[in-house]
Amino acid sequence: MTDPTKYLFNHTMLRVKDPKKSVAFYEHLGMSLVNKLTFPENKFDLYFLAYDGPKSASPNAHWTNRQGLIELTHNHGTESDPSYHPHNGNKDPQGFGHVCVAVDNIQAACQRIEDAGYKFQKKLSDGRMRHIAFALDPDDYWVEIIAQNPVDETEKVKETDVTTYRMNHTMIRVKDQKKSLEFYQEVMGMRLLRTHENEGAKFNLYFLGYGPEAGDKTANGVNPTAEREGLLELTWNYGTESKEGKVYHDGNAEPQGFGHICVSVDDLDKACERMEGKGVEWKKRLTDGRMKNVAFVLDPDGYWIEIIQNENYKEGSKY
Repeated sequence: MTDPTKYLFNHTMLRVKDPKKSVAFYEHLGMSLVNKLTFPENKFDLYFLAYDGPKSASPNAHWTNRQGLIELTHNHGTESDPSYHPHNGNKDPQGFGHVCVAVDNIQAACQRIEDAGYKFQKKLSDGRMRHIAFALDPDDYWVEIIAQNPVDETEKVKETDVTTYRMNHTMIRVKDQKKSLEFYQEVMGMRLLRTHENEGAKFNLYFLGYGPEAGDKTANGVNPTAEREGLLELTWNYGTESKEGKVYHDGNAEPQGFGHICVSVDDLDKACERMEGKGVEWKKRLTDGRMKNVAFVLDPDGYWIEIIQNENYKEGSKY
């Protein structure tokens, strides 16, 4: 048997040009390198970063038994290739949107990022939404910054404690919200935690994840889930569901950037059997190719979802 309530939204994969610069950026945000996998024969390396201190959501846990990791994929040589630029998903063709870090004191946190020389897509002071910012990582991936504490109460606070940060969510755009919500709930076993409807701007946001229901506590006026890790945000722009064909870019066709999200499961074989029974479209079955311990399914928009074994339950995630 497999129990979807034991599944975890383990990681989000992004391709990067220069791993030294990218790892340094995410470490500046308080993340730690919890695993590195090297494949010299295939000329690529994987870097897994997570919040790992005593105040984190999963201190010292095995890398497969966590939520909210960021996996950076580096293909050897890209760092010295002037023509190589990962696609951030917000320029056309659009698809993946951002990852999001929830911080304690948002004004101080944003100032610290700016003081380190990193750029912003949107500063706190830009536009009407004064409670969120978007920093840019070295490859121009958007990193949303949201608050765990009331924004109006932290305005004069100058300190920020990166050990309290959370890798809160990953955003992807979806064509048909009904199909995507059904898929992530019925097939992937996630729970719809929060819906934010914005009729004026004609888009809705849906936040899904594993674990308990969202509470009523809200730190910044909109987000009762700011202290969580490993949420999936689906952005649906009204009307896309009636467009012909594929609307969004999965990040694996050219131009490449975002690669996949990954769910770790209690029993890899049984979980894949369960998904097979629900009629999923496979990108890679467990039995395909050389890597017999990872599978990839496709969501309704063609985004890749990696399925791996959570080694807290049994061994098997050795790549």
